[in-house]
Amino acid sequence: MSSEYDTTETLDVKGQSCPIPIVKTKQAIDDLEAGDVLEVVATDSGSMSDIQGWADGTSGVELLDQVEGDDRYTHYVEKTA
Repeated sequence: MSSEYDTTETLDVKGQSCPIPIVKTKQAIDDLEAGDVLEVVATDSGSMSDIQGWADGTSGVELLDQVEGDDRYTHYVEKTA
């Protein structure tokens, strides 16, 4: 998957651990319109599985991609409804 997305907003949750990245991701997604893409930047390695699980279990969102590199985890979440 490509990590080049037309992001609507970037959410910085670096330095925060579970459950804060999920809580803030949900809050940010709620403020977006259908078709918008949220970029979430985290330093918690657990965010990889946490955001995947949240997106899989949440209607109206789709996890487009996750990129891991240099103690930084970037997630691209699209609001679909």
